[in-house]
Amino acid sequence: MKVLVANLGSTSFKYRLFDLSNETQLARGGIDRIGQSESACFVEIGSHRAERQQSIPDHAAAVSICLQQLTDPEHGCLKSVDEVAGIGFKAVFAGSLSGVRVVNEELLRKMEELSDIAPAHNPPYVRAMRQLQQAFPKIPLVAALETGFHETIPFEHRAYAVPYEWYTDYDVRRWGFHGASHRFIGGRIGEVMGRDGLKVISCHLGGSASVCAIRGGESVATSMGMSPQGGLPNNNRVGDFDPYAIPVIMKATGMTFEKVLTEMSSKGGLLGISGLSGDCRDLEEAAASGHERAEKALRLFEASIRFYVGAYMALLGGTDVIVFTGGIGENSERIRTNVCRNMEWAGVEVCADRNSGRLKGEVRISTDNSKVQVWVIPTNEELVVARQTAAAIGRS
Repeated sequence: MKVLVANLGSTSFKYRLFDLSNETQLARGGIDRIGQSESACFVEIGSHRAERQQSIPDHAAAVSICLQQLTDPEHGCLKSVDEVAGIGFKAVFAGSLSGVRVVNEELLRKMEELSDIAPAHNPPYVRAMRQLQQAFPKIPLVAALETGFHETIPFEHRAYAVPYEWYTDYDVRRWGFHGASHRFIGGRIGEVMGRDGLKVISCHLGGSASVCAIRGGESVATSMGMSPQGGLPNNNRVGDFDPYAIPVIMKATGMTFEKVLTEMSSKGGLLGISGLSGDCRDLEEAAASGHERAEKALRLFEASIRFYVGAYMALLGGTDVIVFTGGIGENSERIRTNVCRNMEWAGVEVCADRNSGRLKGEVRISTDNSKVQVWVIPTNEELVVARQTAAAIGRS
């Protein structure tokens, strides 16, 4: 079975094609600046890589270009579009319609209804799914909701201390996100270490970041909350925040409630603290040159990660392994070092030589004597979604 996995942004479309008979990646590609005068397209199939510029009006047209690339007579890996058994989406939020679902009108309406919770994610996914339903009616579409992995979190780690009816009637709770990544890490680290039932702390650190406590492959707590806004500070989102500060800002600045929310979700986080950038690469370079606010942003980020790592050690009753993944987790020696600094009391000892530089592949960075192993594991969210898509198609 061949499955196409789509990762959408408001003006972007990235994809990978998998052959699930042996779980190999056949191709990857992407299109940026959809709907603008010139869109940038690239595709990699085996050793072949091609790039070009052209005008692509919407996501349906982007998928058409993708399928043309995959069925190209000279470099393609498919003889026909009919070989694509389904398209899987790393969708973000549909509230109680969680898990893995074949896309239908009920799901699309629920995602539209909850767009205020995930304004950067739900609208482009809904728009693209509707376009693709019309353009490719014979190809099943499957949404693998990011919240699905966290359905195993017990009440005491999922609920807020709000009126109980808010939880039962309005679904106000920690839904959690980055589910595909944490699911992959929870399974892969067990394979790498050759052990079952591990107590894992998964640190997915990128432009969007979260920490997850995993026991035996199941999520038992996660840092993100009702929305992707909660938890760790992100590149431009504030993370955990006291809502009673909002009226203070409204009175002081004259901003509307909606404007404050927009500022919190677009001008907060590492960007807000540093006043420079939300990208850790920029911040580390600036901090090394003496930029005070860049240094403060990085220290705040590191402290927030340590907060959740420590809390989850207590929650799990000890930890077997801490895993770093995502663009920052895989590439930032500084972040990994400072998150694990002075944690020998908890059995965490990082080897400076193993942790040095930008690592490639799966690397253990803890010392041989460290009671808690520390690993860098590149995530593979797309493979998780491909597996889930195949299973959903098989059930439908």
